[in-house]
Amino acid sequence: MKLHRPAVSVYTVPTDAPEADGTLAWDSTTVVIAEVTAADETGTGWTYGPPAIGDFLREQLAPLVEGMTAYDIPAVHDTLCRAVRNAGRPGVASAAISAVDIALWDLKARLLELPLVRLLGARRERVPVYGSGGFTTYHDTHMAAQLNGWVHGQHIPRVKIKVGESWGREAARDLHRVRAARHIIGEEAELYVDAGGAYTRKQAVRMGHAMAEHGVGWFEEPVSSDDLTGLRLVRDAVVSDVTAGEYGYDLPYFARMITAGAVDCLQVDATRCGGLTEFLHAAALAEAHGLEVSAHCAPHAHAAVAATIPNLRHIEWFHDHVRIEDMFFDGALDPMGGTVSPTRGMGHGLTLRTEDVEQYRVA
Repeated sequence: MKLHRPAVSVYTVPTDAPEADGTLAWDSTTVVIAEVTAADETGTGWTYGPPAIGDFLREQLAPLVEGMTAYDIPAVHDTLCRAVRNAGRPGVASAAISAVDIALWDLKARLLELPLVRLLGARRERVPVYGSGGFTTYHDTHMAAQLNGWVHGQHIPRVKIKVGESWGREAARDLHRVRAARHIIGEEAELYVDAGGAYTRKQAVRMGHAMAEHGVGWFEEPVSSDDLTGLRLVRDAVVSDVTAGEYGYDLPYFARMITAGAVDCLQVDATRCGGLTEFLHAAALAEAHGLEVSAHCAPHAHAAVAATIPNLRHIEWFHDHVRIEDMFFDGALDPMGGTVSPTRGMGHGLTLRTEDVEQYRVA
């Protein structure tokens, strides 16, 4: 079953409000979509990042995929990884590989007339999610509406907000927002924070202690994820779980983070690390070291594979990506009750609404 050359499309979608975290601000999100066809079936994969990902995929990777065997995903994955040696694996190249890999798994499941979760082999029927947003640009009313929607509307019992505003220079406001979030969601729901690497080491420890008083149990990137020593020092000093890993573009990245003792839970993003193939490798590596895995962003890309691994904690129901995936695909999942079930339909169960989203297309 021979593969045709992947089709590539790029779309940029404005956010529904200004957004920022501790170290970055943005007003749009770009999604790069790869469609891979064999016989009469098409698999769809995607990643988030700059339009350059689409250019790289189209020019450098797509010709290599053409003519390879649809069922032999490891062979295609190895070919693409080896081809980017001189270009550099992290960043654009790995995101492009990820989109193709996700599409290949979707395609294989469709060729076999199976839901992707059945092809991979399910360990659970439902996958826990946590609501993620709470951007530092949100005023209190906006944040309250979002958190209320997740916890009291959709009954998602765990939520995350951004802290570390302006590279950690607004610590008082960070604590105000944490207190407000706890008041909104009540005492039973889990409260997480993401500092985006904005704090210094000692500042992260001080903030971790202060936020723990409000039941914060998840402290994401308290310092830069490049500072493995700093992550370990903060991890040793605070009661919240320290987490990172979203910028992992290859398996050695995760190995270094784990070996350094930097995290309590490893975040892995299939749209960055090399697709579902590498996600499974990273999850196995984490399991071997006694760590759980949380899937970062792109929830519909992760739902099926998350249902298969033994050491899953949850997947991130990230506002921007949920909004885009709801707009772009038929078959989007329902997180009511705090879980999703990725068992419907063939493949990952999503169908691109090509005509409906044409207005956002940039390439």
